[in-house]
Amino acid sequence: MPRIIPPDTVAAIDLGSNSFHMIVSRIVNQQLDIIDRHKEIVRLAKGLDAEGRLTPEAMDIAFDCLSRMGQRVRDMPRGSVRIVGTNTLRKARNSAAFVCRASEILNHPIEIIRGREEARLIYLGVSHSLADDGKRKLVVDIGGGSTELIIGEQFEPMYTESLYMGCVTMTDNAFLEGVITDKLWRQAIIKALLELQPIANLYRGVGWEMAVGASGTIQAVAGVIAAQGWNTHGIDMQSLDRLSELLIEAGSIDKLDIKGLASDRVPVFAGGVVVLQAVFKALNVTHMIVSDGALREGLIYDLIGRLQHSDVRQPTIDHLMKRFDVDMQQSRRVRETAARLFEAVSSEWSLDESHISLLDWAASLHEIGLSISHSQFHKHGAYLIRNADLPGFSRQEQSAVALLVRSHRRKFPLTEFDEFSNGQVKPLIKLAVILRLAVLLNRSRNSAQGECSIPALKAGKTTIEIEFEQGMLKDHPLTQADLENEAAYLKAASLKLKYS
Repeated sequence: MPRIIPPDTVAAIDLGSNSFHMIVSRIVNQQLDIIDRHKEIVRLAKGLDAEGRLTPEAMDIAFDCLSRMGQRVRDMPRGSVRIVGTNTLRKARNSAAFVCRASEILNHPIEIIRGREEARLIYLGVSHSLADDGKRKLVVDIGGGSTELIIGEQFEPMYTESLYMGCVTMTDNAFLEGVITDKLWRQAIIKALLELQPIANLYRGVGWEMAVGASGTIQAVAGVIAAQGWNTHGIDMQSLDRLSELLIEAGSIDKLDIKGLASDRVPVFAGGVVVLQAVFKALNVTHMIVSDGALREGLIYDLIGRLQHSDVRQPTIDHLMKRFDVDMQQSRRVRETAARLFEAVSSEWSLDESHISLLDWAASLHEIGLSISHSQFHKHGAYLIRNADLPGFSRQEQSAVALLVRSHRRKFPLTEFDEFSNGQVKPLIKLAVILRLAVLLNRSRNSAQGECSIPALKAGKTTIEIEFEQGMLKDHPLTQADLENEAAYLKAASLKLKYS
């Protein structure tokens, strides 16, 4: 595959639980030259109702913000913009509807990423913003609904974790009606320490040489500490203790009037300080510097890697295959057959590069479930893929690959495609059909056998025609029997399979 030349200008949008961030950047010698920024406080986390659904009012506020960002990125080339949703969109039961409308506004796809993927991207953004001195780093990012903690060296994360506490959720849960007291503060610290407890021993045991904070909450804390004259070179525990005393003395969020604290940060500041103070206590952090880089910068560096064929998703697939002892030779045969079948039908079926990637990943992993049991192994494989933490993959990509693996044999599970939008269902069904045929044609598991000679394939809107070399099916009765069964299975997808 030829190397793709990255576009001159790229953009990233982070749909966070507290605020939405956009950066637009030129790529100069593999470095980012930021040419535009836009940030708005949206507080999406506050828009979740008792049933875990985003309210219409919360979505309207978000869409208004995205319409302004859309003016900047809407006409940028496809593939030059990455947009991700984080904790609140991970939790929202109606996130699919939100993503569908938001994608229309921005004219680019939106990915919902898992917590550990968010942590990986944050580390990527932070590590590129610092001088590479070879030191092991602890990176902490306190968002609106989650807190990410990463230990890494140079540009490689070693340990990633995402905890379900952030400045918005902690403020709402700990300080009801905006009241701040010493007792409530101590209770909030205990809650945060309990959340940190499962990882504290591991992280302290691994250790680090430098602690780095990222994003709005920690930048706000550092700004207040500097404005008070307590520490102008970062954050330390003594300064955090003095800050907590200042907040408790105010007695109420409404009465917070602290030098160095921006007005839009006031409603969620107390919860953020609680989380950061608990991190310092649990991990024995003594001093933390603050980074300019964060999730959105990490998104752009990850995008550059994808454009230059340094895509972390392929090593993730390779690792998964090794971990579950996938038959590499059979995987290769099925991938090659699937790629040739895809080439034959892609034009008629309106399939593009994004679809070939999904097909290739699914072909690589189609037998991963055999590590559990041969019986129903396609279902076991789908479960593993859907629920694993896969670096580089969005939740939608994992779901799509899992569905293709689930669909590659036996009855066609048409109802399981319902979780996807109307525009995604038809391409996924067609990819599933290609994968099914690629697996069928390689049942012998032997490249020297005749089944692996690729037949001529023609596709219509509702038909697939396979033409084998003369005498092929007569000499391979098992293949003919498999095709008869496959024709019956594909009727569920309203597709007619013809072969000769």
